[in-house]
Amino acid sequence: MDSLKNATGMAKAEPTEQQTKDEYNNLSPEQKKKQTYSEWVKENYNYQYERWMPWIEDQYLKWFGKGDNKASYATKEQLNKTKVTGIKQVDQIQDDVNSLVGNQLGSNGLLAPIGNMVSKEGVNRAERGGKDDKGTYGGPVAGYSDPVLEKGQAAGQGVAGGAQKVGSGVLDGAKGAGGYLGGLVGGGKK
Repeated sequence: MDSLKNATGMAKAEPTEQQTKDEYNNLSPEQKKKQTYSEWVKENYNYQYERWMPWIEDQYLKWFGKGDNKASYATKEQLNKTKVTGIKQVDQIQDDVNSLVGNQLGSNGLLAPIGNMVSKEGVNRAERGGKDDKGTYGGPVAGYSDPVLEKGQAAGQGVAGGAQKVGSGVLDGAKGAGGYLGGLVGGGKK
């Protein structure tokens, strides 16, 4: 149980409602102006959820998943959606092959190191928006990489916003031209 508490950051007891309110009340006035109490609680809840859920999912698969990790489980699920025929015997062969392929990425398969890496560094990071289990983007070099990535994301959002405006203008122009051409060849509204 101690490993569970350490892994999820719950090594100390859960705060009471009063302790949570006291923690909010100790925030600076500038921080309180940015967020109401309910917004602050929601943000903290989402932060904890982002940290805990990938770990909880991993533990569930370890205990009940028959050797599956997220990569092997997802592989089996995707392959099971690709039934070729409605013939029972062929579908059984396909199910067996799907399980064989998925199990190779599981904890006892030949590709277990790859499956574990994809589960931890791929799937879990995707669930956390690119962050690792410590909340950083760069792991050991986070002090250097995280500020660079955050600036890059901000620049990317600016470029995306500009491109969206340009795209919207082009689309509006194309709609206008389409309406004009349609009217010339008799496709206009009657």
